[in-house]
Amino acid sequence: MKEPTKLVAAGRPKKRPSHPVNPPVERASTYLFPTYDDFVEGGRNIVYGRLGGPTHRALEEAITAIEGGVETRLAPSGLQAVNAALLAFVRAGDTILVADTAYDPTRKFCERFLARFGVTTVFYDPVKDISGLMSPAVKAIFAESPGSLTFEVQDIPALAKIAREKGVRLIVDNTWSAGVHFKPIAAGAHVSVEAGTKYFSGHSDCLIGSITSADEETAKLIFQALLQLGSNVSADDAYLTLRGLRTLAARMPVHEANGLALAKWLARRPEVDRVLHPALKGSPGHALWKRDFTGASGLFGVVLKPISKPSLKAFFNALRHFGMGFSWGGFESLCVHVHPEKNRSATRWTAEGPVLRFHAGLEHIDDLTADLEHAFAAMRSVRS
Repeated sequence: MKEPTKLVAAGRPKKRPSHPVNPPVERASTYLFPTYDDFVEGGRNIVYGRLGGPTHRALEEAITAIEGGVETRLAPSGLQAVNAALLAFVRAGDTILVADTAYDPTRKFCERFLARFGVTTVFYDPVKDISGLMSPAVKAIFAESPGSLTFEVQDIPALAKIAREKGVRLIVDNTWSAGVHFKPIAAGAHVSVEAGTKYFSGHSDCLIGSITSADEETAKLIFQALLQLGSNVSADDAYLTLRGLRTLAARMPVHEANGLALAKWLARRPEVDRVLHPALKGSPGHALWKRDFTGASGLFGVVLKPISKPSLKAFFNALRHFGMGFSWGGFESLCVHVHPEKNRSATRWTAEGPVLRFHAGLEHIDDLTADLEHAFAAMRSVRS
């Protein structure tokens, strides 16, 4: 099946004389079995509410089809999905390699939580060869491409080659591509992680994460990690995410088109130093992006020329269509001030001007550019 058909068809109820189009929400903690044999043998798939029910299985089946893995497990947030994937492969004394541009909460989990239990994290420059960092202690490599806030593109096939040669698991945070524009498992990764809160859900009304495994052995380790953590996703959130997934093929082209149009419009502005969007020709990482990705999402960054704090405040306070709020991937456009210089150790962020992270929503592009024009005018009106 082509990608849009998978998004519509995967995880749908199995045919019977009459059945609902969508899997119904089934809320349950306890499942009952009619016979002892059913209890012992028949409960391997759905046995207890914390492990999920039919609503969860439908979403997992759909995500597995999109990601191209053998099994998907759900987590209550994207961060929990990342954390469980890392915990599945490490123990005290092990080392993990993590991209220096990874999502800041991922970084904090490594530095503040894993370190307490004897796991060492080595952060690496995402655009350089990591062969020299490999050692017998390394058990996992964590990549995020494009990177958070500054959108560096990693060479995932090259990382996968190193990981498989050394017997190390490669985990890729694939949220930016929404699972449709890049396939980490096809590129050689062992695990693809998604913050389904973003594009899968698409409506900014639930939190969920997914972990898709490339092979059965990896899938068992992921399942055990989630089982031992007591992780749980509500049937309602699984339902909302599955419903959002059905329109992903229709939403993503608008996010992509609006994002590229905004990026090009901003690149021409005198207030802008540079735009951080891997799909723009001439951007660092564009060649890798063009090789590995089939499209772009609506998330990108902009480095402004140095301005005063009052001018920056005036810009944000003048915005009407762009909301100031965390997360992204929903139907609404967002713009926030971010600080990549605070989250680096293997690399340095030296830009003098403020960095803004934009998410292009589904509004009309003319309204979005008019909103930014108004905000830039407000910025200029403030005396430094």
